[in-house]
Amino acid sequence: MRVLFDVNHPAQVHLFKNAYWELEADGHGVHVTSREKEITTDLLDQYGIDHTPLTAERDGGAPALAAEWAKREAKMFSLARSFDPDVIVSRLNPPAVHVSRMTGSRNVIFKDTILRSRAIRALYHGATCPFVDKICTPPGFDVPVPARKHDIVGFQELSYLHPDWFEPDADVLREYGVEPDDPFFVLRFAGWDAYHDVGSQGLSPEGKRELVEYLAERGDVYITSEEELPPEFEEYRISVPAHRIHDLLYHADLYVGDSQTMPTEAALLGTPAIRANSVVGDGDMNNFVELEEEYGLLFSYADEDAAMRKISEIVENPESDGAWEERRRRLVEDKPDVTNTMLDLVYDAAHR
Repeated sequence: MRVLFDVNHPAQVHLFKNAYWELEADGHGVHVTSREKEITTDLLDQYGIDHTPLTAERDGGAPALAAEWAKREAKMFSLARSFDPDVIVSRLNPPAVHVSRMTGSRNVIFKDTILRSRAIRALYHGATCPFVDKICTPPGFDVPVPARKHDIVGFQELSYLHPDWFEPDADVLREYGVEPDDPFFVLRFAGWDAYHDVGSQGLSPEGKRELVEYLAERGDVYITSEEELPPEFEEYRISVPAHRIHDLLYHADLYVGDSQTMPTEAALLGTPAIRANSVVGDGDMNNFVELEEEYGLLFSYADEDAAMRKISEIVENPESDGAWEERRRRLVEDKPDVTNTMLDLVYDAAHR
């Protein structure tokens, strides 16, 4: 069996890496097509995953993205004709599903991002969903495909954060100047310039400044940011390499940020997580609602002042590590291992 993984974002490296390694270990042919966005190709290199960069992220909004997709599709088609995959595994994107159809390979697609603009959603789904063989989403996602093509897989981050796949390493943090036994906090600032972020925004400059000043008085602060860090925050720039970020999140006393993926990761690791952005509210994604209402691991706020009050509550009156770990243990017992589900779907697709 030959499987092609299409990776366009750092989070997708983590999503697919264990399935890639399992298939490789079982003697199957595997390859990755990558995109030069943020640290995507660096992560693949750090993990020793062989990959072919097809395109790079460019400024210019929707027109630039459409041009990139066209270029990416042509390059992926050329590579796929040579590699001859049985299955293409990817996040939902036009090049992957189009190339799958053109080459006669099956596809297994993952999606957990809501497109809030109706116009963008209609265009995107129209260009992709008719070509989907199998699409996997968390509960509560409405995608225009027949029910037989739609699988519910829960928290996709469990593909790499399930205890079967991830074991935290405190010693590796010390190698990068982090003392895991001291109080410390991880902050994540998103860029908010992707096509699916249209009309949304994260923490304000004033809110970031208040947050950093408050937490820096109570422990070490480590910031990871998609956008350029202001000089005043440079001393807090994260020192741990990207492929060790989950060790840092696991041992943190608190995570705070305005991104969408990392708060879920922190929560799944049993670290209290605060998510603050304008997306929070009616129609929020089911995974965030479930992590808050069912498991009490993540707390989401559209209002920065409300977020600061919750941060103060957690920092000033901390629960024991055991209490957070018990919540994590209950969640893991309730939810499936997404990598094993992914592998089952790939094998099934290859033999259809």
